[in-house]
Amino acid sequence: MVAGIVGFGGGMLLISVLPVFLSPALIIPIHGLVQLASNSSRMLFSLKHVRWQLVPRFLLGSVVGALMIGYGLSHISMEYVPAAIGLYILLNLWSPKFSASVSRYESFYLIGFLQTELGLVVGATGPLSLSVLTKQLESKDEIIATSALFMTISHLAKVPVYLSFTESMFSDLDLIVYMVLGAILGSFIGTKLRLSTKNGYIIKIIQVLLTLLAVKMIAEVAL
Repeated sequence: MVAGIVGFGGGMLLISVLPVFLSPALIIPIHGLVQLASNSSRMLFSLKHVRWQLVPRFLLGSVVGALMIGYGLSHISMEYVPAAIGLYILLNLWSPKFSASVSRYESFYLIGFLQTELGLVVGATGPLSLSVLTKQLESKDEIIATSALFMTISHLAKVPVYLSFTESMFSDLDLIVYMVLGAILGSFIGTKLRLSTKNGYIIKIIQVLLTLLAVKMIAEVAL
């Protein structure tokens, strides 16, 4: 429901409680499946607001990112990646000079690549595309619907990787079904609430929450 209103945050709440119910080996793949249900349902409930012209570039970058997951994760140190993402989000949101300069190089090919490539080890890659969409689009519904589709693509591209994590993933099938149904219901309620809320109010909330997330990502690495 939280993600249905502001576009993100639900996945972080979910992964914080999953260790209570699941073994460590199942947390990442089951979280990915539930997030796939959450993002895809959120996108479907706001289908008319998706900016489809942006999708092909993100999709191509995401496919390349998925194909290179194994190579990238074995050749790149991930220790400082969350801090780099956090710093990028902060500067993109609050530094007009940085935002204007980086706009010349921002590409949804690259965003799709990074969001999918790094998504397995960096829990909050979705805000990468959300921060760019917030800058380029004016409608809260277009921002959140398009971001939901982008995150759906990223999760779909990683499903084969999730499935390779464990052979016992569907031993908790009942739990997965209940979580998926809960995610879809939350998306429906959150979307209804968002559609009835003023545009500027939601966008400001997104900016504030993205800022808090970015600070958290930087602080976790620095401390």
